[in-house]
Amino acid sequence: MDIKNWRIIAILFSVVVGSLLHFVYGWSGENRIVGAFSAVNESTWEHLKLAFFPMFIIAWMGYFLFGKNIEQYWKANAIGILLAIIFITVFFYTYTGIIGNNYLIIDISTFIIAVIIGENIAYKIMLSDGTSNEKMYLGIIGILFTCFIIFTYFPPQIAYFKDPVTNTYGISN
Repeated sequence: MDIKNWRIIAILFSVVVGSLLHFVYGWSGENRIVGAFSAVNESTWEHLKLAFFPMFIIAWMGYFLFGKNIEQYWKANAIGILLAIIFITVFFYTYTGIIGNNYLIIDISTFIIAVIIGENIAYKIMLSDGTSNEKMYLGIIGILFTCFIIFTYFPPQIAYFKDPVTNTYGISN
């Protein structure tokens, strides 16, 4: 298998697993450990986990298949993940600001498009020439990973982390 086909698998994996992560916390009986890795409410922040964790998992899987031989592997994946998260945030707040409401079909489409953009950009970076400080980019992913877990339990009390349905933050106590 080549890297291009792997990126297609990465997109499919991320979309399917990310979609399931929307429901896993509820299915687990609201298990607090499961909540660290899945959406625990309807806040924008919690929905970013749906893109981050599958893309993170598939990046690690790809590392053992291809990444050791790709000089900019972690740079590519870090930028791809960041772009997916940024796209979801910017597009969501832009379209809801214009329309005044959010729509499930647009939110799902945004998620899918974000994953495609992130994985495509990662692929393009992997094919490009250049070197990078791979530890720095792995560190960026590590910081995001840590923030997703910490802010599940201790979210800042701002709108980005607030569930618009229940008006709660993170895992309800």
